[in-house]
Amino acid sequence: MKRSDFYFDLPPELIAQTPPAQRTDSRLLVMDKHTGALEDSPFKTLPQRLQAHDLLIFNDTRVIPARVFGHKSTGGKLEILVERLLSGREALVHLRTSKSPKPGSLLNLDGGVSAMVVARQDDLFHLRFEDDRPLPELLEHIGHIPLPPYIEREDTSQDKARYQTVYAKQDGAVAAPTAGLHFDENMLAELKAQGIDMGFVTLHVGAGTFQPVRCDDLSQHDMHEEWFNVPASVCQQVERAKAAGGRVIAIGTTSVRALESAARDGQLKPAYGDTRLFITPGYSFRVVDALLTNFHLPESTLLMLVSAFAGQTEMFAAYQHAIRQNYRFFSYGDAMWIA
Repeated sequence: MKRSDFYFDLPPELIAQTPPAQRTDSRLLVMDKHTGALEDSPFKTLPQRLQAHDLLIFNDTRVIPARVFGHKSTGGKLEILVERLLSGREALVHLRTSKSPKPGSLLNLDGGVSAMVVARQDDLFHLRFEDDRPLPELLEHIGHIPLPPYIEREDTSQDKARYQTVYAKQDGAVAAPTAGLHFDENMLAELKAQGIDMGFVTLHVGAGTFQPVRCDDLSQHDMHEEWFNVPASVCQQVERAKAAGGRVIAIGTTSVRALESAARDGQLKPAYGDTRLFITPGYSFRVVDALLTNFHLPESTLLMLVSAFAGQTEMFAAYQHAIRQNYRFFSYGDAMWIA
């Protein structure tokens, strides 16, 4: 299977640059994964599509203000994108600058903070921030929301709230689990009143989610690594839902990746750690029965995942329909319901 099999033309004007006025104002493209049939609908109809004993699985990762600006001791400008929080005040980061600093170099960051280059690890730099505050707290003061590269504007105060799910809890993501951005507190309360069960896994979305697949032969692709956690309580919820005839519904591809990573040996078990799971057409899903997801980049690993779930031909037909109907694409865009 080739990367080029997942290319499509997307008019730039369909790439959402801002969120809708209200989280639930998005549109919903409904897809029958068995027939490929499509229906245009408001996102607010989602609760009506759920059945008794269904289980929604959300990703409760929290986006950190991971983009930091500053300059080297030599005066050159730099930009840091935190990829992963480590212990204490240390982190692995992407570093954009004219010349890569050597271990021992001191970086001067906005807000009067400095950071020491501890080591280089492949494309990442290991930094130690010279500040007494815990790193998540420090980033809240000096960092910016790391909007995706296809959002061509600076981050604003609005993004601090809207590029974050209302149920975000675990610090560590540098990109939002975007399917969850459509839910507000009122809809979650409506689902709870409806008797719909909800569970939470964690997968810290990394910057690798935006990295292009560089080789055309997908068997040669080196999948990016992300940290995940599927607790025992979620495994029990899944077991109960399936035993009662309900569906396990993943809210976003990150929830899919976490659940399926915890079921690699064929059975869902509590699990945590790093995953490099790469889901492409032909993959046999072990846990997930239905999926809520946004629209994804051409030739991206996320488009490959949803094509594996719903069928590559069917998914591309759905995307062409979405383009003709002027759906909004990517992080701040509209959603798909695949069941």
